[in-house]
Amino acid sequence: MDDHSEFLTISGLVFGPKGQRRWPGELKARIVAETLEAGVKVQDVAERYGLRPNHLSAWRRLARDGKLVLPAPAAEADPVFTPMLVDPIAEPEDRCLPTEAIEVVHLDVVVRLGVNTPAQRIAEIARALAT
Repeated sequence: MDDHSEFLTISGLVFGPKGQRRWPGELKARIVAETLEAGVKVQDVAERYGLRPNHLSAWRRLARDGKLVLPAPAAEADPVFTPMLVDPIAEPEDRCLPTEAIEVVHLDVVVRLGVNTPAQRIAEIARALAT
């Protein structure tokens, strides 16, 4: 084997001719993604991969700066739906619906309008009374 050759391990880690490790971006991203899970410590992940925690923190900084693209987070479990029961709304007994006339009252002026009076006309009358 040539001194300058490199070979890939199963995890994707590349070893140089002098034994130095070169971490492909995809592998770095997967490792950084592990550190972002709830309750996971950077130091624990670093130990698992034989890294120094500050080295892993530098990769996290690259990810924060957008220079290392992280894999999409694992899909969360499908949403769980609860059936919703809707009871019909009971009409209040004291609800008074206009049956014969609509009254617009302003101070001591009372204007009675038919129930078929358009809302726009009622608004015009209310504005006129307010001036």
